[in-house]
Amino acid sequence: EERDGVRLSWNVWPSSRLEATRIVVPIGCLYTPLRPIMHPPPLGYDPIRCNGCGALLNPYCQVDYRTKLWSCPFCLSRNHFPPHYAENITETNLPAELIPQFTTVEYELQGRSGGSPVFIFCIDTCLPENELDELKDSIQQTLNLLPEDALVGLVTFGAHVNIHEIGFTECSKCIAFRGSKEYSVQRVQELLGIVPFRPSNNNNAMPQAPSSNNDGSDAGIGRYLLPVGDGGSFAIEGILEELQKDPWPIPNDQRALRCTGTAIAVSLALLETAAPRRGARLMIFVGGPATSGPGLVVNKDRSEDLRSHTEIQNGKATHLKSACAFYNDLAERASHNSHIVDIFACALDQVGLYEMRSCVDRTGGQVVLGDSFTQSVFKESLRRVFTRHPEDASPGNAGHLEMGFAGSLEIITSRDFKIAGAVGACCSLKQKNGPYVSDTDIGQGGTNAWSLGGLNPNSTLAVYFEISASTNQQSAANNSSKSGQHHMGGGGHDNFSGQVSGVSSGKRRYAQFITQYTHASGTVRLRSTTVCGPWASPGDGPETTAALSRSFDQEAAAVLMARIAVHRVDSEDVADVLRWIDRSLIRLCAKFADYVKDEPSSFRLPHEFGLYPQFMFHLRRSQFLQLFNSSPDEAAYYKMILVRENAMNSLVMIQPTLLSYSFNAPPSPVLLDASSVRSDTILLLDTFFYVIVFHGETIAAWRDQGYQDREEHAYFKQLLMQPLTDATAIMDNRFPLPRYIVCDQHKSEARFLICKLNPSVTHNSTDIHAGQVIPTDDVSLNVFMEHLMKLSVES
Repeated sequence: EERDGVRLSWNVWPSSRLEATRIVVPIGCLYTPLRPIMHPPPLGYDPIRCNGCGALLNPYCQVDYRTKLWSCPFCLSRNHFPPHYAENITETNLPAELIPQFTTVEYELQGRSGGSPVFIFCIDTCLPENELDELKDSIQQTLNLLPEDALVGLVTFGAHVNIHEIGFTECSKCIAFRGSKEYSVQRVQELLGIVPFRPSNNNNAMPQAPSSNNDGSDAGIGRYLLPVGDGGSFAIEGILEELQKDPWPIPNDQRALRCTGTAIAVSLALLETAAPRRGARLMIFVGGPATSGPGLVVNKDRSEDLRSHTEIQNGKATHLKSACAFYNDLAERASHNSHIVDIFACALDQVGLYEMRSCVDRTGGQVVLGDSFTQSVFKESLRRVFTRHPEDASPGNAGHLEMGFAGSLEIITSRDFKIAGAVGACCSLKQKNGPYVSDTDIGQGGTNAWSLGGLNPNSTLAVYFEISASTNQQSAANNSSKSGQHHMGGGGHDNFSGQVSGVSSGKRRYAQFITQYTHASGTVRLRSTTVCGPWASPGDGPETTAALSRSFDQEAAAVLMARIAVHRVDSEDVADVLRWIDRSLIRLCAKFADYVKDEPSSFRLPHEFGLYPQFMFHLRRSQFLQLFNSSPDEAAYYKMILVRENAMNSLVMIQPTLLSYSFNAPPSPVLLDASSVRSDTILLLDTFFYVIVFHGETIAAWRDQGYQDREEHAYFKQLLMQPLTDATAIMDNRFPLPRYIVCDQHKSEARFLICKLNPSVTHNSTDIHAGQVIPTDDVSLNVFMEHLMKLSVES
């Protein structure tokens, strides 16, 4: 993971499709395309591709230094090196992409430029005045974080949509669109007086300021989009200073007229015209539900309530189907043009995020859900979108924004397995190049290439594989490529012929992840990550089972299972998904645990599986599968964050971390259990979305009496400060910024911590002094494990 950004659920794979079904947990990986790599720096030349399958040159290729040929480990075809390689390559003088430790390399593609990025701020003006003032102030600060050459634009909306012509210097000028009407791209172009931009054939960056008819001015650059350093920032700041709340009158029994759908559609039409197939972000700031025009989620009359989970499940959500179809169409348009849609939603009520989810998920956008634009959750999260690489970062990255644009991913595999699909912030490109695609679909399946849109160093995609070969086919294929993991001397390519018998101990499988994106500097980059791993011996014997067991990564497996479960919840009943999780866990334990049949007391799990059952226990109880006490918007938000974060952040969401601070011991992790709550301790809970400092009853009483202010109790003051310092450290690099809660035992906000604990002590317990009493009928982890052991050992 440190070297390649890849984490597999199984590092040794079963050698046939039948054996793969017996290990229960899906074979897959978590891939982080932009995980920072220190070496080598971006290579200043284009990659060499295999003539047969299109795979890139990598350390697992066999090289014949005498004939200057290299053999592809994926399709086994032989290729000639280009002259500039062939002249210099030797066993001691290798290009970077053939050096064994450089399994991940990044190329800076020559003769191509993605142009400077484009940012359009789309602001809801139906907000209360204090909220609108805070939002304007945050956006003005954001303009100072943008690169000087970035293009910026401004759209405001309420009852109607206004696209501001920031290039018009005589006075404030905007083009108004009726909020209740749906506009085609062509109609938007006519009303704005622009025509589609036609980039020059050399594919260089578009000019940044208008100077002639070929400079993009006819497409809106220089009128609706201006470079930050060429008056764009100044123009937007001037408009924001004068921006007022939407003047449309609102009767007391009605909601504000808000045409969110029309605003997004018109903004995307502007981007499609001025910056087609170019990295751009449409940043939407919304403070309520859409009540007008296409994409509305609720009528303006307050007599109609926003849809609930029950109404959605029963098919009684009036506007749901049409709204989802409208936003799905917008998402397809944005993804096709490499445009990113970000949503910053701050309101006490729902805003329609459930319907708009596809706009963010399919474009790789960011999402923040908060209560108010005045809170730090929004302000700090917005600032962190524009985080830059530190100055001591790898060459080519230092000082630039930590974001990529127009990302796409292609995966090439060896012939023994296929790609079942991907779950994450992506959109299928419906591409089937070569025999890499399985007939089984998981998530976005039926393809080996996806559009990723926006990328950041934490963006992670879950990819699932299916073993395609039978045992005999597997043996033959891998014997023929068993030496592909090492460089060969002269004549090495002859090893591809010959008879195959038995299963080779040196057999290998290969997968290559090819990510292309536009760097924040405007250069187009291509990152190649090639991974190699062994196959297990055929059969279901103890040695094979032991090899599979040792290779199990329970953390990656838990995240991969969670992503499938979250994906299935969108189309299946939650109860069915929970039963699938339970049955999968029972089958896994029955396969790999040591036990005597029908004797639960003999049940023992290998240490590689020791934490996996409790991961599944907490996943079952999590907000991802339990919809109680959350709105459809909140449920959608939690799922959107889970399917895009890396393995460690996802695990924190599934099973939060709990630290204990006391006089008796240094700060240490404790069980996420009711027994960990003590009156004389302080707890620090990190759920990813919340960071909670919880004071025990005694600690809170001492604090209220001011003991920490006395010199003789300096250690108590230090004890109070330590969890606050650690909480700040946790939140420093987290996106979105978590909600920060400081609470005391038996007070109302303590519920945020109590609801995450394993209910080992309840109102039905005999020993109520063993910890915090949790009034619930939920089963505890202990009861869960007892039932798991009983069902796993049954004959």
